[in-house]
Amino acid sequence: MRVGVPREIKTNEHRVGLTPTAVREYVAHGHEVRIETGAGLGAGFTDADYVKAGATIVADAATVFADSEMIVKVKEPQPIEWARLRPDHILFTYLHLAPDPEQTKGLLASGCAAIAYETVTDRNGGLPLLAPMSEVAGRIAVFSAAETLLKHNGGMGLLFCGVPGVAPARVLVLGGGVVGLNAARMAMGLGAEVVVLERSIPRMRDIDELTGGRVITRYSSIGAIEEELVKADVVIGAVLVPGAEAPTLVRRDQLKSMKPGSVLIDVAIDQGGCFETSRPTTHEDPTYVVDGVVHYCVANMPGAAPRTSSEALNNATLPFGLALADKGLEALKKDPHLARGLNVLKGEITYPAVAEALGLEWRDPFGVWARG
Repeated sequence: MRVGVPREIKTNEHRVGLTPTAVREYVAHGHEVRIETGAGLGAGFTDADYVKAGATIVADAATVFADSEMIVKVKEPQPIEWARLRPDHILFTYLHLAPDPEQTKGLLASGCAAIAYETVTDRNGGLPLLAPMSEVAGRIAVFSAAETLLKHNGGMGLLFCGVPGVAPARVLVLGGGVVGLNAARMAMGLGAEVVVLERSIPRMRDIDELTGGRVITRYSSIGAIEEELVKADVVIGAVLVPGAEAPTLVRRDQLKSMKPGSVLIDVAIDQGGCFETSRPTTHEDPTYVVDGVVHYCVANMPGAAPRTSSEALNNATLPFGLALADKGLEALKKDPHLARGLNVLKGEITYPAVAEALGLEWRDPFGVWARG
């Protein structure tokens, strides 16, 4: 198969869909890989690195799309990329369609088969292609919170880790999944007082064991959120409903109960955000203030560490990407976990949570496929 990797064009996005190490694996499987010139530079990979791995360097993204059967990216395609997609294309990338009707329309109009990293599952019910970026995002969220708390960045002027005689920051983490656990462990390691709100009692037991009881766990409820918001210096939104919009856990009227200069970090912003006052921001302009509370809602937090993120992402995506390249869409019939990643096919929505979020009709993917 001809596999293409365009340079990411979303603002401040420096990750790359395939690393040279991954390219070498594709080439070893007999596939042709086309890389847009400069696609890997942001992550520290030169065109020469890709040529050494067996790829062909092409001059522009238009050529990548025109000459490839499968497109491998990191972030969701932008409008100029929607127009380059064809019915015979397989698109393999993060999509986050539930809060993005315009992108959804673009993909439906293209007729392509769009497979979303974030809805591919594993045999344990996990999200193996989302997990590595969730790990990175959870850790970066803590670094970002510590920076944002400083006075010159708009925060209350609190040192995250405190000093002898002065209490550290109190960090509230909403959700105990991969993002939440990584955020909690990182915040704990930096000396903060950490509370995690979670609804899975087994997960709370896991967090308690993994952190040696140093992280406080509470069952997540409206009352618990209200009580903890009053005490928090930092709130990290780490909730996830696979493929669907994130639930709103903090309303605007609740911001009035929070400390002036406290910080909200919305890691769920890719799925619409879990704070009512959230809106996407960029690494160039990451924060804004609502009712005295600083909001950090960067939509591609792992993009701040593109080398680490690209390598971690490729470690996870490589087996699935190779299966698609080796077998085409037939790979979906052989692997129900990969099939869960199919969000769009032949102009139809094939992932139930996306259809529900956008008020569109869901179609069984294999029924759509059978239509020919």
